Amino acid sequence: MMGERMTILLFGVSNVGKTTAGEILAYRMGYEFYDLDDEVKKYYNTTLEDFVNTGTLLDRDRKRGCVIDMIMRKKGDKVFVISPISYPKYFNRYFTREDVLAIELQDSPEHIFERLVFSDENDRIYKDDGYKNAHKRYYISEIKRDILGYRRSFAKVENKFYMDNDTAEMVVERIVEKYCLGN
Repeated sequence: MMGERMTILLFGVSNVGKTTAGEILAYRMGYEFYDLDDEVKKYYNTTLEDFVNTGTLLDRDRKRGCVIDMIMRKKGDKVFVISPISYPKYFNRYFTREDVLAIELQDSPEHIFERLVFSDENDRIYKDDGYKNAHKRYYISEIKRDILGYRRSFAKVENKFYMDNDTAEMVVERIVEKYCLGN
């Protein structure tokens, strides 16, 4: 695939590290970076908080699908982070393209918990380790539920990449090596 136009799609549950690893990978490769959540906020002029509390899940995934299509039509090399979607029909068709490398980032619930961050109603990210640790059992349970719940959505993503709690930089180095992306 090197030398041709390429799109790297990164999938995974919330807080697995898609955005951080995706930004580093895009920078390393000299590619454009897109994050589905950010693109949805821009396209629909909303916050994620408002977006996830509007309409049905199918309606939201349909809207996400429109944004995915729009980004996928853009020319040039890109890393595109896809937030969890319950209806994979909105992205599965891209897996057959020769210029697409789809990777699902995976890690253990405990490792994902360590990376857990929160966002307020204005989508500002913040850490609250005291609160997080006080509710650890709840969050670990929710992370396990997400991993199982999105298994079907990510079923056609053939490339499964286990992060093993590595730093984002190490994850990117391993991805570059595993998928022969060096430039």
